[in-house]
Amino acid sequence: MLRQAQQLQARLAKAQQELGEMIVEVTSGGGAVTVVVTGDQRLQSVKVSPEVVSADEIDMLEDLVLAAVNEGLEKSRELASGHLGKLTGGLGIPGLGGL
Repeated sequence: MLRQAQQLQARLAKAQQELGEMIVEVTSGGGAVTVVVTGDQRLQSVKVSPEVVSADEIDMLEDLVLAAVNEGLEKSRELASGHLGKLTGGLGIPGLGGL
């Protein structure tokens, strides 16, 4: 049993490392804002189209960035859940988001 737990731990560590290398890319506002998020929920980049950069439209730009980041993080969590869920088989291991 201990050996199986150690093997699972090693596979989970490898899967978490792989997640750090996976990315999701999300846009909002019809491509006005694009964000890239890694599988381990790190915001990697934010790109803003020059057409939406206007001093009198800052509120709209902030909303677009917020929407894109939140969607990117959600997709990243889904990616992580699917990737790690293959290893845990839905065991519900603490600290792994209910996988």
